Amino acid sequence: MRLKDKVAVITGAGAGIGRETALVFAREGASVVVADRNGVAAQETADLITQEGGKAIALTIDVAKGEEVKRMLEATVEAYGKVNVLFNNAGTVAQGRVEDNTEEDWDEQIATTLKSVFLGCKYAVPLMREQGGGVIINMASVAGMMGITNRAIYSAAKGGVIGLTRAVALDHAKEGVRVVYISPATIETPSLKQRIESSPDPIVARKAFEDRQPVGRIGKPQDVAYAALYLASDESAFITGSGLVVDGGMAV
Repeated sequence: MRLKDKVAVITGAGAGIGRETALVFAREGASVVVADRNGVAAQETADLITQEGGKAIALTIDVAKGEEVKRMLEATVEAYGKVNVLFNNAGTVAQGRVEDNTEEDWDEQIATTLKSVFLGCKYAVPLMREQGGGVIINMASVAGMMGITNRAIYSAAKGGVIGLTRAVALDHAKEGVRVVYISPATIETPSLKQRIESSPDPIVARKAFEDRQPVGRIGKPQDVAYAALYLASDESAFITGSGLVVDGGMAV
């Protein structure tokens, strides 16, 4: 088991990539804290883990609020005694060009996608330093690496995640705290399915997403979950400040 005796906190774990990663981590031996602002969804994920014989607790958390992120990590230490891995996975996707988006759109996107990562790092680093080390995985995106049409402020937020990851990694490398990121492309999450199904022509919409990936398919949550597993494990002990691009060749 690659995460035996480790404790992992995963935000946005009520569905999609977060849920799949929580299940994979638990199967690999981790005790998992399932955090999501949808408490019912978080509990469903935790129940799936315990039904398989794993260990998990669910927390209802708004990752854009510092006091709640701090409470999440304190609850983890209270339940399991430590925090080995934090996966800052939660975020939203705002569509539109800059002229289409409002200031409120910008504030919401930055809060849920970039500020949340800042808060996770801010409160996890001292805990990990005190216990002798740990791993923080931040959810970035190919949109933060290249131009994506109709995703202006989302791209800005994800670009910020990458820059923040690199800086925090440098600041704490000698303290045993590794900070890394994952940059996925289009992944088959519930929110993506909803966007496709609500489009005027779902078949055409799905084909457009598939055609963006050179491999010819939309990614699966498992594709990202196993990348996160590698980064969370001791197998990636010499990796910090960089990330894995899980995009079916899109960024190429």
